[in-house]
Amino acid sequence: MNVNRVILVGRLTRDPDVRTTQTGQAVATIGLATSHRWNDKAGQKQEKTEFHTVVLWGRLAEIAGQYLTKGMEAFFEGRLQTRSFVGKDGVERKTTEIVGESMQLGSRPQGNQGGGYAPKQGGYAPAPAAGGSASRPVTQRPASIEEEIPTINLDDEKDEIRIEDVPF
Repeated sequence: MNVNRVILVGRLTRDPDVRTTQTGQAVATIGLATSHRWNDKAGQKQEKTEFHTVVLWGRLAEIAGQYLTKGMEAFFEGRLQTRSFVGKDGVERKTTEIVGESMQLGSRPQGNQGGGYAPKQGGYAPAPAAGGSASRPVTQRPASIEEEIPTINLDDEKDEIRIEDVPF
């Protein structure tokens, strides 16, 4: 049996870069930072941050471009994929990315008083297939009923998980 499954919960390092392919399909590239915290043998708190590239396709890419912003928490599930490309300097390079298959929005960046998940102004819309800009402003639709969306807060430091905190 083979398994290629990745689950990441982290903060966006930049706004999603949403483009369209020549066939008109949306693709979003997202920078994500995850941190691991621990106490070393001397009792000092340590932290190591890893940076990941998440690639989303189709409608999921459009949603990411519309709702995600730098500093937001987000949950991604997908698979690892390595690809080769030739850099501008003519040297062949390899990169490993997470191809996202599902996504959940987390909390907004601290200091953001807006709350909720209203689309960004000038959100993403697919460009015409015959060239042109990769993104253009979208006319805003009226918001429907506001839904309470549970979030994962990475900033809460808890030393252990209590069984009564598990929702199932």
